[in-house]
Amino acid sequence: MNLKEKLHQLCLDIVNERNANIQRNFASIQEAMLSETKSSAGDKHETGRAMLQLEREKLGNQLLEIEKVTAILQKVNPTITAKQGSLGAIIYTSQANYFISVSVGEISANNSTFYAIASNTPIGKLLLGKKVGDTVSFREQVFVIEKVL
Repeated sequence: MNLKEKLHQLCLDIVNERNANIQRNFASIQEAMLSETKSSAGDKHETGRAMLQLEREKLGNQLLEIEKVTAILQKVNPTITAKQGSLGAIIYTSQANYFISVSVGEISANNSTFYAIASNTPIGKLLLGKKVGDTVSFREQVFVIEKVL
């Protein structure tokens, strides 16, 4: 498995784990809503039910976001070598290493640290279209693109 395939798989694993956690929370809220219906009465019942409903809506929004992130990851072809900053590119800079895919934070592969970032993040936007030798200014720091895969 090449480096890009490893990074892609790590991102998938993180997103799938987040999805599983949200699904578990969603199921427990559904269960709590059913038990609220059976056991409670009056204002306390309405308040508890409203709180559960709000939590369910929040989790529903998180599930939609996970679906979007998964769709982006499916667009990444880990077998293609990039020549410039683009979706699926690995970019080595003088400051840090980036994998342009989805925002899951710091990940490690092949004894190196990478930041998995989305192309629509501030740093992601700056890296799009950049080639080896280009410089990027971010947060009062200037760094050089050293390698693009």
